[in-house]
Amino acid sequence: MIVDDHEIIRQGLASIFKDSEIAIVGEATDAAEAVKLARKLRPDVVTLDVRLNSGKGSGGGSGDGLDAIKTIREACPDTRIVMLSSFDSPTYIARAVSAGAFDYVLKTASRQAIVEAVTNAARNKPPARSGDFRRIASSMANKTVPDDIDVPLTPRETQVLRLVSMGLSNQEIADSLEISIETVKEHVQNLLRKPSLNDRTQAAVWAIRHGIE
Repeated sequence: MIVDDHEIIRQGLASIFKDSEIAIVGEATDAAEAVKLARKLRPDVVTLDVRLNSGKGSGGGSGDGLDAIKTIREACPDTRIVMLSSFDSPTYIARAVSAGAFDYVLKTASRQAIVEAVTNAARNKPPARSGDFRRIASSMANKTVPDDIDVPLTPRETQVLRLVSMGLSNQEIADSLEISIETVKEHVQNLLRKPSLNDRTQAAVWAIRHGIE
């Protein structure tokens, strides 16, 4: 299923998939319509734009494609989501990972790369590319503390700090680590206290300067 608010992109993807094994079962233009259609069609894969116009249908939440990932996955747990984006943004990729996206592909990627990403998702094969999606997903899962850090961080605090430095919200961190938002808030408060930081921005800068990224 293709989800994009630009008709020319939907037509372009249809053209790309035309001579492949991929069959398009439906199209949606906003997050609300995407959730409704996914519930009905149960597609193997959804290609989802990062930025969408707001929809007013039921169950869609905001118009942000990133926000729609979690809702679609809750409605269709077996559906895998491939983000298609114009934005080469580590923060967007990190948000996509935390919400449960299967892959993140730029719209400027080659036909082969886009077809391969969707095919791999359908077959539950890991993303073929060794680029930012895998690197950021690996970093988010890493609990290792750099050797030269003189502030006593626990492995979990280090993991939370990495996600803070990537710009994730407390809820997105909770989703990514599968812990409660209250636990995340506690970790964040501990992180700000240990290096005597004032806010999340200072924490992110401190993390990057100390190689926690």
